[in-house]
Amino acid sequence: MIPFLCALVGAAALFYVFSVPEIVTAGPEKTRAAYLRERKEVVYENLRDLNFEHKAGKIPEVDYKSMKNSLEEEAAAILAEISRLESGIRTRVAR
Repeated sequence: MIPFLCALVGAAALFYVFSVPEIVTAGPEKTRAAYLRERKEVVYENLRDLNFEHKAGKIPEVDYKSMKNSLEEEAAAILAEISRLESGIRTRVAR
């Protein structure tokens, strides 16, 4: 009786895992600008966390400066690309 129940539960689990629903929906497509805005928020949050950790004394000054510079460079590159994409969109709309 127990082996039969185990086999039944196993078969049900396999069916649940590998069955494909009739209707599969995808989420909205993400544009490059939307991805960059999300990435910008993540970098800003990382900068805030890094600053907090440094003020709490958990990160040495040398490491703090290195990580801060790296995050600031990444943020600047992201902002530049967002600006470039938005100016390209404005130029196409103005035509």
